[in-house]
Amino acid sequence: MSLSAAQDRIRQWRLDPVRFVRDNFEVEPDAWQRDALAFLGGETNPKRKLCMKACTGPGKSAMMAWAGWHRLSCFAAPGEHPKGAALSITADNLKDNLWAELSKWQSRSPFLKAAFTWTKEKIYANDHPETWFLSARSFAKDANTEAIGRALSGLHSQFPFILLDESGDMPTAVGKAAQQIFTGMPTDALLAQAGNPTSTDGLLYESCVHSAATWDIITITADPADPKRTPRVSAEHAQEMIDTYGRDNPWVMATILGLFPPSGFRSLLGVEEVNAAMERHYREDDYSFAAKVLGVDVAREGDDSSVIFPRQGLASFTPIVMRNARSIEGAARVATKKNDWGSDAEFVDNTGGFGGGWIDQLINLGHSPIGVHFASSATEPGYANKRAEMWFKMAEWVKGGGALPKIPSLIAELTTPTYAFKGDKLLIEPKEDIKKRLGRSPDMADALALTFAFPVAPKVGRAPARASAAVQDYDPFRSLG
Repeated sequence: MSLSAAQDRIRQWRLDPVRFVRDNFEVEPDAWQRDALAFLGGETNPKRKLCMKACTGPGKSAMMAWAGWHRLSCFAAPGEHPKGAALSITADNLKDNLWAELSKWQSRSPFLKAAFTWTKEKIYANDHPETWFLSARSFAKDANTEAIGRALSGLHSQFPFILLDESGDMPTAVGKAAQQIFTGMPTDALLAQAGNPTSTDGLLYESCVHSAATWDIITITADPADPKRTPRVSAEHAQEMIDTYGRDNPWVMATILGLFPPSGFRSLLGVEEVNAAMERHYREDDYSFAAKVLGVDVAREGDDSSVIFPRQGLASFTPIVMRNARSIEGAARVATKKNDWGSDAEFVDNTGGFGGGWIDQLINLGHSPIGVHFASSATEPGYANKRAEMWFKMAEWVKGGGALPKIPSLIAELTTPTYAFKGDKLLIEPKEDIKKRLGRSPDMADALALTFAFPVAPKVGRAPARASAAVQDYDPFRSLG
């Protein structure tokens, strides 16, 4: 291809980003992606601000990667080259998602492979490596506005751009610092962000709600009723979630419909709180007066685990984790633990009937297990269901002095779930959504939560309980306002 023909092609791509994607990557963008791409092209615009508010799994990282390659390929002038920065909520998240997507799409384009070099920290034009680039940036979790501003510095250009991935959990200070690319009267500048609407505290919410007039906002939905829905989320799954939980359910709103729930999401437990619980150690006489309880979570699918979690008062102990355990084997392990340890109660998850076989086998062995349905009504007011009640009781226990076994994978299981309000009742995030974000089912955490299903009296002869002041004084609802 001649130089003039190549220049004409690039001019066409600059005006028509959809064609750029088709020609370079040989894919057809989805309807919502075409809308987003249209915003990136056309006539020169010194202040492009694109905000993509997305359900879970629609291909937004691919769209952000296309935006990056379009800017690098099509925006330049004699002596002026595009300079860009890419950020995510953490350096690891950027590396694993957007930066990996940039590499993936480059590999599909002979033009991009010939014109640019991708490294772990920078993408640069082979002819102008110092002045034509997109660099990976990061900032410390506790960084202030000034530090974040420094992380986004060095983009002096007539064609600057910033890509902010997973902006739902980004501090608003990032958005303020990123606005600096619009100073200096650039010829064409782009600030693009994408995230899931799971927080009402982050940059995405601030942009879509408080600063909506200054952004072009695209809502990406999996709603089967929307003609521009993403085809990358099963319509059957989306409809099932809507039918099961309702359109006003916080997780349906955020993960299926791409909408902010009215009250947002909050973490039930923080990493620091769980780590502190794993560092606690009690003498036996600090908890020996309390009832011994086994929480038994029964696997629902082949990749889940069945877990038996022992707890006595403020102390919990190393759980028994089993894979692919059948009812007879699982019940035998519970019975053995009961006989060896002398537990006072065994709470078995029977949600959906999965624990029914375990319960029947334990009864045949002469025991009296108690089946618990996570979706059943809570015993106490203020909770949307039994599952929420048990998880909040467990969180109270952790914050109020509970001791956990030191199991690294348990940290993520306890800190990943979030909660919201459904009316005036507390609701825990659906297990299906936790599993998607965690990458596995929170089986150990569910088993521990089961130990709080109902109050249990200790065996006759144990000394009266001497609950600590920390447990007595802790009020979980005080911190929820």
